[in-house]
Amino acid sequence: MTDNEPREMTCAERAAIRKLVVSLCANYDREYGCLLLNNECYMFGVIWTSSYCKYFRNAVLPDDAALEAALTGKAIETRSCGICGESFPANRKKAYCSETCTRKAQRRQQREYMRKKRGVS
Repeated sequence: MTDNEPREMTCAERAAIRKLVVSLCANYDREYGCLLLNNECYMFGVIWTSSYCKYFRNAVLPDDAALEAALTGKAIETRSCGICGESFPANRKKAYCSETCTRKAQRRQQREYMRKKRGVS
């Protein structure tokens, strides 16, 4: 089966889509549903990986790289964290996998800066 052939979505993928729509879609309202369609969100009823709401595909889906790769067959570009070595999806200029690793790197850089400033080798 090629990457472009439609397949039935898993329950986890449908749940992830629902979570993305509810939290990130600008056209979705909990009370009214999809504001453009004036009905329930189209993405809640999608079972196959072939057709998506255009707004969802272009604006909401890129926020979840793993789900986007699973649904579209697009390969995920990954990076290795400079602190712990864990792989994570590349996202613009993000250099570390988590906030914890980012804080550790900042502390390390600050220590090195202060050593140089004091003249200690």
